[in-house]
Amino acid sequence: MESKISVLISEEEVDKKIRELGEQISKDYAGESVHLVCILKGSVFITCELAKRITVPVTMDFMSVSSYGDGTKSSGIVKLVKDLDETIEGKNVIIVEDIIDSGRTLSYLLPVLRERRPKTLRLFAFLDKPERRVKEVPVDYCGFQIPDEFVVGYGLDYAQRYRNLPYVGIVEV
Repeated sequence: MESKISVLISEEEVDKKIRELGEQISKDYAGESVHLVCILKGSVFITCELAKRITVPVTMDFMSVSSYGDGTKSSGIVKLVKDLDETIEGKNVIIVEDIIDSGRTLSYLLPVLRERRPKTLRLFAFLDKPERRVKEVPVDYCGFQIPDEFVVGYGLDYAQRYRNLPYVGIVEV
């Protein structure tokens, strides 16, 4: 059964915001390089688009951290599914997350990565749902603050579907 999806953030708005954030990161790290840590699976789309718009040297790695399963709400249990392949020690690290909802995943992940002694550690959130926050996390680069709605598209899924939508939409169930 197909879900009805209404557009919350258009493809054009997404593109404009990613360009702006890429420019900001490039200014913040002028003369240096950045290492993007993409949180799988949802952040793949935003990480690739962001990397294309950063003008300083960029490297990247991938982690998979889960707190959802197939539902629409966080389970509250965070587990590290796939760790980084490379060390982040001494690197300017930006964690790229598709959405911050409860904050549980990142409140678990940030201390784990700090222990690995990066030069800097910042957080990029494509979407931020502050109304749902249970654990506060510092967001350094934010694409959009959104209302407490279940969203899909641009990497975000509902039971592994709709990631490929070029916009962010609200699932009407």
